[in-house]
Amino acid sequence: MVIYYKKIICMLGLVVGVVGATPVYALQSALPVNPLRAFGDQVADVVDEVLPSVVVIRTEAVRYHLGQDWFFGHMYRIPERSSGQGSGVIISEDGYVLTSHHVVDKAQQIEVMLDDETMYPAELIGGDPHTDLAVLKIIAEERKTFPAVTFGDSDEVRVGEVVIAIGSPFNLSSTVTMGIVSQKGRVIGMLPYEDFIQTQAPINPGNSGGPLVDADGHMVGINAAIHRSGPQTVGNIGIGFAVPANLAMRVAQAMIQDGHITHPWIGIMMQRVEQGVEVEEVFRNSPAEQAGMARGDIITHVNGRSVFTALDVRRAIFQHALGDNVSIRVLRNDRPMELAIVPEAMPEFDLLQR
Repeated sequence: MVIYYKKIICMLGLVVGVVGATPVYALQSALPVNPLRAFGDQVADVVDEVLPSVVVIRTEAVRYHLGQDWFFGHMYRIPERSSGQGSGVIISEDGYVLTSHHVVDKAQQIEVMLDDETMYPAELIGGDPHTDLAVLKIIAEERKTFPAVTFGDSDEVRVGEVVIAIGSPFNLSSTVTMGIVSQKGRVIGMLPYEDFIQTQAPINPGNSGGPLVDADGHMVGINAAIHRSGPQTVGNIGIGFAVPANLAMRVAQAMIQDGHITHPWIGIMMQRVEQGVEVEEVFRNSPAEQAGMARGDIITHVNGRSVFTALDVRRAIFQHALGDNVSIRVLRNDRPMELAIVPEAMPEFDLLQR
């Protein structure tokens, strides 16, 4: 009988031990997750995914400045070798790289350095000063597959969402900064066509051409410019601008296919007013002038759709090919008029210094 009771007690102890052990594991798995750690891990995962697609771009060019022989008075040109650096992002596995136009403008030699510090020469496929974008092609002696970035839909980007900027500011390659989307559709007067994503993620000289990515690691923009509070400002003050990825990829695809891109243009300057978009100036011999548009006209619709800002008008026109008819409704002396305008190729403009 004693032996029997001992067996029962042992069995009960074993059951209690097994049952009692379960809550310990359950308790460990039920411990609250550190949200800061989880957020940091997510950011690090995104960076690990995107970083191999980001490249450093190094350029060299020979420029000349005038010198004078003061004894004989002769003028002569003195060659001077200059170098530059920026960032870029691989957009296809066969080695096409998207960057900012001003990073490679007038460059005579271009090299790209991958995240593993492998160096390759690169050739310029095409550049677009109107949107400050350019496409390069990595030159590899043997067929090679390069890690391409994943594209996001920049139209779906929300103000306030977290974004990450990756590039090489101040010659510091593979630098990662983080912030939020401050606003969309910014026009800052730097380029003929602007539709910038404004971000609070720190962007500095050298970041130009690098990707702006969302929390999923999808590229939503190309870092392009920063706002400076004055001529002495060197670094970031929390106001940076990126070209939306949808626009950037549309330009890149055209340059890869044709070596260049031609933007539609009707030849007006605009400002927003209460009734719509006022025409401030009509360029001479432009499509707008030929169609009868006049200074002071109020644009209210493009192709039947209401427009409220100059950016709305530019976006609507940019969706057309050269030679398309664009229907624009204007108010002139409070009377509606329909104008049929055929866009031409946008002429070259002298761009402001960045």
